[in-house]
Amino acid sequence: METILAFVVGLLIAASVYLMLARDLARFLFGLVLISNAANLLIFAGGGLTQAEPPLVPLGLSAPFAAVANALPQALVLTAIVISFGLLAFVFVLALRVFQELDTLDTDEMRVAEPKPEEGGEGTTPPPGPSGEAGR
Repeated sequence: METILAFVVGLLIAASVYLMLARDLARFLFGLVLISNAANLLIFAGGGLTQAEPPLVPLGLSAPFAAVANALPQALVLTAIVISFGLLAFVFVLALRVFQELDTLDTDEMRVAEPKPEEGGEGTTPPPGPSGEAGR
């Protein structure tokens, strides 16, 4: 079962990297959701999959008497789910604000701080070439 989960985690990470490399902000956000779920599955599968009893200590004993499930990966995944939910809520609101302000989700069009390129027309001179002369 761990082998199957390893392939699933690899597939999820590959798909999320593919989505995160896109120019569209919405695809990037879906990739972010997918990679956080893949990381949670990786942590969960790394703890080992057993059909053991829950890690409860009976009254009067100092340790469980049978094989128990490892609670640490479960606690880590639960914490990671809460943190990733907060991060994703923030990122979705941020993306909504960007879309409201710029009216686009294309990251190449989100260059607000950069000057817009001037279109060539009459009265414009080309920039000087490497030798300092104006282009012909």
